[in-house]
Amino acid sequence: MPDYIQVEFKNVSEEEAEILIARLSNGGFDGFEQDDNSLKAFISSQDFDQEWLNETIDKARINYAVTTITETNWNELWESSFEPVIVDDFVAVRAHFHEPVKAVQHEIIITPKMSFGTGHHATTYMMMEQMRGINFTGKTVFDFGTGTGVLAILAEKLGAHKIIATDIDEWSIENAEENLRRNRCQGIEILKADSAEMGGRFDIILANINKNIIIDNFPALAAQLVSNGTLLLSGLLAEDEPDILGKAEAFDLTLQAKKVRNNWLSLKMTVKS
Repeated sequence: MPDYIQVEFKNVSEEEAEILIARLSNGGFDGFEQDDNSLKAFISSQDFDQEWLNETIDKARINYAVTTITETNWNELWESSFEPVIVDDFVAVRAHFHEPVKAVQHEIIITPKMSFGTGHHATTYMMMEQMRGINFTGKTVFDFGTGTGVLAILAEKLGAHKIIATDIDEWSIENAEENLRRNRCQGIEILKADSAEMGGRFDIILANINKNIIIDNFPALAAQLVSNGTLLLSGLLAEDEPDILGKAEAFDLTLQAKKVRNNWLSLKMTVKS
């Protein structure tokens, strides 16, 4: 496992932090910790580009500090800051070292390592919230950019028949596989892939990534959706909605529902009949 780079921004408003998260996500940063007036962003040392960061942050005129976090210190740091994600009485995502969460229909237990499937709490929350209203029973599901695997795991708990989950990062793949075993999943196949092209057809496609990756992969996402299938998206800012809907219109997808949480956006779409 490579060392990780922590970039800390202090004295930033919640709005500034959300904009930074969106920009940094497009540059390979895959984990964030947000407090009242600060933001910490994390990226693998091998993917860190100081010049790109300077160009990106100079536009916002925000000061930042860069720290290298070694492998030996990472798990302790991340575990100490990880908090459960609880979606009403529907589902709870907690670490293996947390106490069980009672009074929820589904509980997902993960080992929080260097994959950040629950890092963007607002986007993960909305994806799970929208999944509550989708019939997964007997369905085929594609989870594009699975991270810790929590959405794929939830899809299986909701009755999906077959699930393919992909990620570009080897560490995420390893962590997702560990979480599948921890939750005794049987119907999920984890693959390493850098695009959404799977060569198959799916009843439901989940994509909680970011705007650029979603737009770049829209042709494959739309082509692999069965008639009346559901495409559920997040990792988007509220301001991204016009661009995403414009792309959806070109592929005969129509908006069914949307949610906004802390300026983050989730869209549920289906193929026009």
